[in-house]
Amino acid sequence: MQTHPVLGEAMGWVFQIAGSSSQILIDAGRLANFAHDPDPCIAMAGQVGSQVKMRVGAVWLVANIRSMTLDRRDPGTIIADIDFLGEGDEERLTGKIYRFRRGVTRYPTPNTEIFPVSSADMRQIYAADDRAHVQIGTVYPTKDTRAALYVDALLGKHFALLGSTGTGKSTSAALILHRICDQSPQGHIVMVDPHGEYAASFRNNGAIHDATNLALPYWLMNFEEHCEVFVTSEGAEKTQDRDILAKCLLAARARNRLAEGMARLTVDSPIPYLLSDLTTILSNEMGKLDKGTGTLPYMRLKSKIDEIKADPRYSFMFSGMLVADSMQAFLTKIFRLPAEGKPISIIDVSAMPSDITSVVVSVLARLVFDYAIWARDEPQRPILLVCEEAHRYIPATTTGSGQAVRKILERIAKEGRKYGVSLGLITQRPSDLAEGVLSQCGTIISMRLNNDRDRAFVSAAMPEGSRGFVESIPALRNRECIICGEGVSIPIRVALDNLEEHRRPASNDLSFGDLWQQIGNEPDILERTITRWRNQGR
Repeated sequence: MQTHPVLGEAMGWVFQIAGSSSQILIDAGRLANFAHDPDPCIAMAGQVGSQVKMRVGAVWLVANIRSMTLDRRDPGTIIADIDFLGEGDEERLTGKIYRFRRGVTRYPTPNTEIFPVSSADMRQIYAADDRAHVQIGTVYPTKDTRAALYVDALLGKHFALLGSTGTGKSTSAALILHRICDQSPQGHIVMVDPHGEYAASFRNNGAIHDATNLALPYWLMNFEEHCEVFVTSEGAEKTQDRDILAKCLLAARARNRLAEGMARLTVDSPIPYLLSDLTTILSNEMGKLDKGTGTLPYMRLKSKIDEIKADPRYSFMFSGMLVADSMQAFLTKIFRLPAEGKPISIIDVSAMPSDITSVVVSVLARLVFDYAIWARDEPQRPILLVCEEAHRYIPATTTGSGQAVRKILERIAKEGRKYGVSLGLITQRPSDLAEGVLSQCGTIISMRLNNDRDRAFVSAAMPEGSRGFVESIPALRNRECIICGEGVSIPIRVALDNLEEHRRPASNDLSFGDLWQQIGNEPDILERTITRWRNQGR
C-alpha cells in the first residue's frame, strides 16, 4: 500500500462496488497506527460511523462505514460495508476536499485506495453554504466543526425529533426553536405543550397560553370537532345524534347576523352562535310531532351541552363570554401576527381536561391549515406547528376518539408545505405514529431510541444512504443525535450545544436520592395541594 506525500498512508482499498452499499478492505495494522493520532477524526478512522475518502479522477468520494467483519482468510484484514455520502473537488496543491455536495457522479473501481478523513476534511464536508442556517452543535467526533441546519429545507419539508425519555429531547427541541427564533424574531410558531415544560424556556421571547388565558371560542370548532365533544353515543345511535346535531347547529349559526346574506353557510362555517340558542333549538325540535325519532337523542345532546356549560374546567372554551366575533383577535394572538419580537406561541394544554385536549389541538391545527388555505392570495406568512408527544395526536389506530386531530395533522403532513404550513413532530414512540407520517418528514433528528420497534420505524423512514447512521442510534449519548434528510447537506452525528439555564424547559428528572433525604412542612404542602386540587386550579 502506498503513502501519499500529502495525505499520509492509505488505510485500505476498495473491494466491491454495488451502488449505494459497497465493501472495502482495511489493513488492521494501519488502524492501530491511526489510533494514537492527535486528530480525533483520524484516531477514530475505521470505526463504525466514521468516514473514509477515496479519489476518483479529480474528485474525492466520501463514504460512511456501516459494519465491519474480520476476514477469516487473513486476520490482518477487516472487511467493511460502506454507504457513499457525496463528493468534493480536490485542491491541487494540498489534496484537500472543497465544494462538497451530496450524491456520487462516478464510482471508484476495485483496488482504489482508501484514506481516513481528517478534521480539516470534516470542516469542508460539513461547512454550511450560503443558505439560511442555524448552528446547533458540533459534528462528532470533531472538537470544532459546527453542525448547521438549513432553515428553509428543515421547515419547508417538515421535521421529526425522536428520542427515548431522558435523552434530552425537550432541551434539544428548545435549542433548535430558540436558534430559529433568534434568527427570525418576526416568525410565526405555534407549539402544543402537553406537559407545561416550555413556558419556562420561552418566557422572554414567546407568548404563553394555557387554560387561564387561551379563551378558545367553542364556535371555531367544525362539525366533526363538535361531534367529538357533544356526541357520546355509539353505533346507529351515534349516526342519529350526529344528524340531529348537524341540523340544529346549522340553525343556531344561522341566527347570527354575520350569517345574513351568506350564500354558503355550512355547519363548518366559523360563525359565532350561542350555546343557549343550540339547546333552545334542540328543545323546539324535540317538541315537533313530525320527527321520526323519539326524544332520547335530543335529551342526550341537550344534557351533554348543559353539563359542559356548567363545568368550570371547560370555561376556557365554553364560557358564555366567548360568543363575540373574536376570530381576528384570537388568530392575531395565537399565530403571532405581527410577532412583535415574540415569534413563538406556547399552548400549554396540561391543565385542560384530558377528554377535550385532542379537540383543542385539532381546532388549533385546523385553524393553522385553514388560515394558510384562505390566505393564499395574501402576502405569505408561513406558520410552523410543533407537536410535542405527537404519538398522542396522530396515533396508528384509526378507531376511537381523537380522530379529528389525527385527520388534520395527517393532512398537514401530506399537503401543508404547498400552503406554507410546516409541521414539527416530537415523540418518544415513533412506532405508535400513524403509518406514513414519519416518511412525510423531510428531516429526521433522532436521539437515542432504546426500543427495537421504534428503531425499525426510523430506519424505514430514513434515506438509503443514512442506514449506517441508524446502526449507531442505540450507542448515542445523552444530548447527541443523528440528523439526516433535507435539513442537512449530508447525514451527521451531532453533539448538541448546551442551552443557557434560563432558556431550558422545566423537564429535569427528579433526584429521588436527594429529595427523599428532605423532610419538613408536609402538612402545609398537603393543605396547599388539596386546595388547588379541589379548585381545579394550579
